[in-house]
Amino acid sequence: MATLIEISNVTKSYGAQELLKEASIALGDEQKIGFIGRNGAGKSTLLRILLEEETVDSGQVIRHPNLMIGYLRQHDPFEPGESALEFLMRDSGQPEWKCGEVAGEFELKGRFLNGPVKELSGGWQTRVKLASLLLHEPNFLMLDEPTNFLDLRTQLLLEDFLKHYRGACLVVSHDRSFLKAICTQTLELKRGKLTLFNGNVDQYLENQEILKERDARTNATVMAKRRQLETFIAKNKAGANTASQARSKEKQLARLTLTEIEGAESTVNIVIPQTEKRQGTALTCDDLAIGYPDLRVAEKITLEIEHGSRAAIVGDNGQGKTTFLRTIAGSLKALEGDLKWGYHCKIACYAQHVYTSLPDDQTIRDYLEMESAPGTTNQQILNVAGSFLFKEQALDKPIKVLSGGERARLCLAGILLGNYSILILDEPGNHLDVETVEALGDALVKFQGTVIFTSHDRHFMGKVATDVIEVVNGSVKAYEGDYESYLYRVKKEVADGHREQHQESVARQEQKSSKKREKGIGGKIKNARKELSAIERKIAQLDEKKNKINEQFLKATSSQEAQEHHAEMQPLIEEIAELESRWMELYEILEQ
Repeated sequence: MATLIEISNVTKSYGAQELLKEASIALGDEQKIGFIGRNGAGKSTLLRILLEEETVDSGQVIRHPNLMIGYLRQHDPFEPGESALEFLMRDSGQPEWKCGEVAGEFELKGRFLNGPVKELSGGWQTRVKLASLLLHEPNFLMLDEPTNFLDLRTQLLLEDFLKHYRGACLVVSHDRSFLKAICTQTLELKRGKLTLFNGNVDQYLENQEILKERDARTNATVMAKRRQLETFIAKNKAGANTASQARSKEKQLARLTLTEIEGAESTVNIVIPQTEKRQGTALTCDDLAIGYPDLRVAEKITLEIEHGSRAAIVGDNGQGKTTFLRTIAGSLKALEGDLKWGYHCKIACYAQHVYTSLPDDQTIRDYLEMESAPGTTNQQILNVAGSFLFKEQALDKPIKVLSGGERARLCLAGILLGNYSILILDEPGNHLDVETVEALGDALVKFQGTVIFTSHDRHFMGKVATDVIEVVNGSVKAYEGDYESYLYRVKKEVADGHREQHQESVARQEQKSSKKREKGIGGKIKNARKELSAIERKIAQLDEKKNKINEQFLKATSSQEAQEHHAEMQPLIEEIAELESRWMELYEILEQ
């Protein structure tokens, strides 16, 4: 195995914060490595060093002469009006047949390949970027949180690509299922040191627990021996006949040292205040319709969620998961039907529209104390705050200076400290590291109340969910099976070329519409189809703008900046809703 990159005694600091401390590692051409570490540990900094976008304070980074790095770009590399195929040919310099062949591996066909690439959704644009990576024929891929905001089907497609990729991979992700599926080794950055383990992330974390338990047992034995020696020394050091023995025992005592259990002081342990365990129905939806005044997202929703259940809301992006959560949380009014919570349900909601409106005039400490359940101790607040990267010295920081990601973590910390019987959580793990996501999952499993949540993290979903509710094709209904069976079904659909079947269905619809045109209603159909196509392009453009503004919002460093981005997003949301309403009208015309 050839070494592609060798990091030798590298040190990198920002002010007083030492992210890398004489770190060393060799990365070979056949390795697929999951890169983990706490938020703020320095993972992104190391990636920038490998990309030669950052310099090191000391040490060396030695690159093989044949090293070709492929990095999944987060910025928009597309030119106005160009198709995915045109972009692939321009970016890679490869012929059309080669670009089409590689694009096919990501199901980029038809309008997805030949239509304007800027009008594709973020998930499809990610597929185009991955195809571009492959066309450059890199031998070392670096991916930084590649699954964020990708729906399950696109995640599975990316996973399949990486499994069969012949080069080396370094993947930063908080999604344990994704890392476990593709990575055979685990690299952890902790306290400035790099540790490479020959096993997947589950095996690595399990091994860490075994080592901690072993070190704890060793320390217990050492402490017992210490007490024994101290007792002997105290009894015999003053005696004329035993003083020499006592001095010998003192030397033995000096040689006894405790093993430092790394990370023990920073172990994440989230404890949610317990609510009264209740029986019966927590939520009832009867013939419910959800959406906006001019756009129905789903209708005829009839379901029940029982007290104590942990219901996972699943479905592809854009189907309406967040709309459903906002409706049951009360921030979006139902269009029709009945929605009823059980008696004395106390509901907390974690979602983007919630953490964008935190009180700017309070400090982190003020907010957490205000949100905490009665009887919560100061130490409990400090523990939960620390779990979400708010150290004690930072608790007096004003909320108005927090970034979007910090606000999200603060909001979630406040909810978990409160005394709620119902938790509604929309993507709670997006701003957390592997260890904190795992701790959150453990806490939710122990919680006696009801949890209704959605997440793109398969490990988290499988760990927490007791029930599955699927949002698909304008309906919201209980899924007959657990999360693992839902995951199996989606995997099978992807493996069987589910999207090709969908395209065949579209082709049949085209034929059906063609027959209608032959019967004398072609003018109406033709105009409707033309307008429908224009609306789809416009929605894609607006959605792209909205996603970019949302990214800027999450990176905002001040309250004023965050509010400006939020205000900028609102007219886009309203315009998209209007266009989607018209899209539904046209779709009904074509279905007649």
